[in-house]
Formats: sequence, structure tokens, C-alpha cells
Amino acid sequence: MEDRNQENLRELFEKFFDAEQAERCVEDIQKAERIFREHPAPEPDDMLIANIKAEIALRLPAARAHRVRRIIYEVVGAAAAILIVAALSLQLFEKDVPQNGEFVYASLIPTAIWESDDIAADDEDLAVFTAQIEQIEDEVLALQSGEEVGNGDSTLVELEMELIEINSDFWKG
Repeated sequence: MEDRNQENLRELFEKFFDAEQAERCVEDIQKAERIFREHPAPEPDDMLIANIKAEIALRLPAARAHRVRRIIYEVVGAAAAILIVAALSLQLFEKDVPQNGEFVYASLIPTAIWESDDIAADDEDLAVFTAQIEQIEDEVLALQSGEEVGNGDSTLVELEMELIEINSDFWKG
């Protein structure tokens, strides 16, 4: 058996060194093993072994308790986080659900105007814009038909200025 081990060791060393160096490495290992056999390490005292076992027995329950306590804290923390997320999501979803008889709608236009039959008349801004657009349409039609509406050349400039004013008022409001 020892010859087989030496042969395996020699083959291993020959993969890294040449044959002569591998043989020296095997001889060095054999010398080291012989020295260990001739000079065995002293056995530990029975009392020392008993003291080490007693100390391990005292520390194991404390380590287990600490590990269990840490696991419990992690589980409780994770459960608390899940509960908080669930509570917040329920509150958000409850706000989005309409109650019985309650309608949910976008409130860009006031309810009174939305339910009205004549939106242009009920909304002041829209009524002003509608009147200005109709006035400009009338002036453009008059210019196209050749009728004199204002002071001649300044009519186009006035129309452009009114259109610019309406556009700026529209985007502000």
C-alpha cells in the first residue's frame, strides 16, 4: 500500500518537475513522515479535554439562542414591512373606489358647465373667446368679399393683433 502511495506521489511530482527533482521531493516527504513517526506529538491531558468540552457545552445554548433571536427579529421586521405596504395599498385603493351613487369624473370643466346644454354661454372665458373668434371670422369674410371694415391697410394688422391676443389669452387661461 505504501509503495502504491509513493508511486502516485512520484507521478504527481513528475507532472510539475523533471524525474530527478520528483524523486527528491518524494524522498523529502518520506523523511518527514519518518520524523513524525519517531517523534509523536504529546496527547492532551484528559482534564484539558474535559474543560474544553464543558466550555463548548456552556456556549452552545447561548449561540443557539442568539441565532434564534436574530431569525425572529428578521421575520418580525419582514412581516412588519409587508403589513405596512399592504395597509398603504389598501388605503390607496379605497380612495380610488367610488362609493354607492358617487360618480368619478375628470374635473377640468366645472360640473354646472358640463351638465349645461350651452357650454359656450355658461363659461365666461369660453364665451369671450367664441365672440372674438366670430368677430374675426366676420372681418375675414368681409375682407374676402371686398367690403371695407376698418381703415383700409390697418385692418389686416388689427386682425393679426387680435388673433395674437386671443392666442396668448387662450394659453394663459
